[in-house]
Amino acid sequence: MINSAPHQRLRDRLVALTRDLILLPSSAAHPAAIRQCYEFVRNHVEGFDGVEIHDHENGGVSSLVALPTGNAQPDVLMVAHLDVVDHPDASSYRSAILDNRIVGPGAGDMKGALAILMVLFRRFHRTYPGISLGLAVTTDEETGGMHGVRYLIEEVGLRCGCALIPDGGSPTEVTIEEKGILHLQLVTAGLPAHAARPWLGENPIPHLTAALHRLETVFDPLRSATADHWHPTCTVTGIGTENGAFNRLAAEAHATLDIRFPPPHRSSDLIALIQQTIGDRIQVNPIIVAEPTHLSPDPKFLEIAAQITGRRPALARESGGSDARFLHPHGIPVIMSRPAVGNLHAPDEWIDIDSMVEFYRICEAYLAQKFAVNLPPEP
Repeated sequence: MINSAPHQRLRDRLVALTRDLILLPSSAAHPAAIRQCYEFVRNHVEGFDGVEIHDHENGGVSSLVALPTGNAQPDVLMVAHLDVVDHPDASSYRSAILDNRIVGPGAGDMKGALAILMVLFRRFHRTYPGISLGLAVTTDEETGGMHGVRYLIEEVGLRCGCALIPDGGSPTEVTIEEKGILHLQLVTAGLPAHAARPWLGENPIPHLTAALHRLETVFDPLRSATADHWHPTCTVTGIGTENGAFNRLAAEAHATLDIRFPPPHRSSDLIALIQQTIGDRIQVNPIIVAEPTHLSPDPKFLEIAAQITGRRPALARESGGSDARFLHPHGIPVIMSRPAVGNLHAPDEWIDIDSMVEFYRICEAYLAQKFAVNLPPEP
């Protein structure tokens, strides 16, 4: 199979499509590039008999939903995002083939996986027009997903029998649990004064840094010895002030926290613990609040993956989060696995090409069995 013409054509198609997507710097800092990438995806999946394209917008965020004609609740919905984290150097948005990998921003998270879903969507709808397979592509996962998948599920009412979201896991793992997420902003006020006469004002920075130190002492005892670090974590991801002068005490100081937590911890309990620890002087502003998620993958997917790879995927727990958290409360089972990826969110992010082809074959076989259809040989 490795040297067969269909295999090589599939491989070439996935590589070319992924590299085309990487060229577009589709981060929140580049809305025009997000729109260009959105139209690229739309052009690729439209124009088939039996397919309806629905364009949605919420809070300035665009989402595409491709559904079988007249079927608002497909048996399988494939879900992906086209946005990537921002890299200040615009020249970073290019790709290279190194050691059988596509290397470039967003290759692993998740433009390579998006390319796979786009090709799968075309393959099944071209062969079986109107088959019960949908595709949702959003543009704000990296900034929280509130106007993308959350909006589609909770406000538009999008539903499906099960969802395939290749935004976690690995070729040997299917994710069954994700930690909850808290993104918090801490803000404390000061009293501006000339820095040469600090006794005339009040510097907010020492109050903030002391509070952050107290948080470390609270989260340290929550650590466990598990290899997958299945315990709450609290990471300071930013700290600053509104101050632009060297010789002035700031009027306020702020910090951002990224907190991940497994059950039985709950967001409300952690927010209360944080507020109690840092004191009333510092205000806590929640930005993202999401509880831990259980994904319930289809056992058929595990069986097919074992048949194709020769090894049954392990059931894994993820410290990271995904848009799957918006489907879980509505009882929608989620399959989360993906090709081999690495260096996520770095300019030299990568996805393994052979693993892409293998993952495509797993998904293709799973969908064919799910829909009880026989796919003809690829042209």
